[in-house]
Amino acid sequence: MSTKTYIPRLATKYKNEVVPALVKKFSYKSVMQAPKLEKICINRGVNGAVTDKKLVDVAVEELTTITGQKAVVTNSKKDISNFKLRKSMPIGARVTLRGEKMYEFLDRLIAVALPRVRDFKGINEKSFDGRGNYTMGVTEQIIFPEIDIDKVNKITGMDITFVTTAATDAEAYELLKELGMPFKNAKKSAE
Repeated sequence: MSTKTYIPRLATKYKNEVVPALVKKFSYKSVMQAPKLEKICINRGVNGAVTDKKLVDVAVEELTTITGQKAVVTNSKKDISNFKLRKSMPIGARVTLRGEKMYEFLDRLIAVALPRVRDFKGINEKSFDGRGNYTMGVTEQIIFPEIDIDKVNKITGMDITFVTTAATDAEAYELLKELGMPFKNAKKSAE
């Protein structure tokens, strides 16, 4: 009986296609210099969480369903009287994905979820932070097939941050483009 370990499709693609392409493009001396995806952080603020505590539980449950990993509640850091907010009140949910789950989520995001966005023309390539990390916003959680649309009582969005080991935005852009992220600009340069 052999114990065959599961390797996500994008992890294999990264190793066999993306690294050689990046080494060739940026002329690294070693394959170890090629940037890699470290983690994906999904963050979701809950509007109205101050008045209705159940909304945070729903957000945690939905994020857990989407990612396949238990989401945690995020609490406020300080008091803001205008929003009736007290310190340590639950106001959102977040998940940090690494390894196998990270590649699985990225694969589902690229292949299934993003094409389900209405009038989708690609994602903006200007959302890099200057240190090789990329953040994108998703306006509706219902683009993920794991979410049962009949059980959703409020459509909310989330922020997805891709943390890479890239030193520059150009390297991070090429890494994500090679992994299959549908940037708007990538289509124009291919034509």
